Amino acid sequence: MNNFEIRPALESESTQIKDLINLVGINPSGLDWKRFVVAVNEEAKVIACGQLKPHGEDVIELASIATLPEYRGQGLARTIIEDLLEKAPRPLYLMCIAHNGPMYEKFGFRSIAEDQMPKYFRRIKKLFAVAEVFRKSEEELLVMKLE
Repeated sequence: MNNFEIRPALESESTQIKDLINLVGINPSGLDWKRFVVAVNEEAKVIACGQLKPHGEDVIELASIATLPEYRGQGLARTIIEDLLEKAPRPLYLMCIAHNGPMYEKFGFRSIAEDQMPKYFRRIKKLFAVAEVFRKSEEELLVMKLE
């Protein structure tokens, strides 16, 4: 296993964070480096990241969890999630593709019905459904909540 450090992101790492998010193909909106925790390797390269993303005053999302493909399977995402959960208010929300749901359940997240979702997540879920024609996968988008 490679050595890595988990810490708050630096402004100088903003481009690396955006590049990683684009590489793994997750939602690239709302990428403010100030909200990110990163994992960096010995060369100070960002190899994984995650953030707590606000949606208004009372809604916080665990978001942008990403790891470079060559560093997967080393516990980086888990370590970043644990770090962010220590700081996060409750309730905390997240969105993920259905096959990732069981991973987040290990942290206590539970899938919620549309009528339990804050407005932002209902809107994104509807957009996701409309985009089904363009997606390569027919997997469902889950909205999950941690109390």
